[in-house]
Amino acid sequence: MTVLPAAVPVAPDAGTARRWLLDELAKPAYAAAQPTPWDRAVQAFLQWFTGLFDVRGSSTPPILLAVAIAVVVAVLVVALLLFGLPRRNRRSRTGSLFGDDDRRSADEMRRAAEAAVARGDFSLAVLERFRAVARGLDERTLVAVFPGTTASAFASTAARAFPAEHGELQAAAELFDGVRYADETATREDALSVAALDDRLAAARPAALEPA
Repeated sequence: MTVLPAAVPVAPDAGTARRWLLDELAKPAYAAAQPTPWDRAVQAFLQWFTGLFDVRGSSTPPILLAVAIAVVVAVLVVALLLFGLPRRNRRSRTGSLFGDDDRRSADEMRRAAEAAVARGDFSLAVLERFRAVARGLDERTLVAVFPGTTASAFASTAARAFPAEHGELQAAAELFDGVRYADETATREDALSVAALDDRLAAARPAALEPA
């Protein structure tokens, strides 16, 4: 028969039992299991939010709930009308060489680039001269260029016809995209570099036509 120590009461009074309970709950194992203030806040928010859609258990009148939802929807619609989807639009058009209504010849673009250089607008000169590169190869039926053709796609295709200019074509395409879509500022050297590329390609024969 096991005999309990005399110091441990078998039937503690109310004060002793309360003290034992508080001592037990103060142990680290119990404290770690308690929800944090953040847990309580998140739980309270989720209960409130889901309660909005529980008409039977919610104290919010249905008419007020409908008005709140209508206001949120109206704000979203106004935001879309004002700002659209700028990130998506920017990505979809990045690298596009020509607008739908740009029917200028390569020579017209070259003249526009030269005029831009003369007045110190080197960024525009880069854009126009790279367009002239693309339009010039298109006119020679070496690379097909369409309104939606991107600068990088054109450079990759043109590099197959002129492999020696692969690096320069890619660099010029990156410069074009940076100036047009990332608000980068071109320098005089940039404009002259693209112009030199255009001159070389205009005088070069594509690899497929070179004598073996």
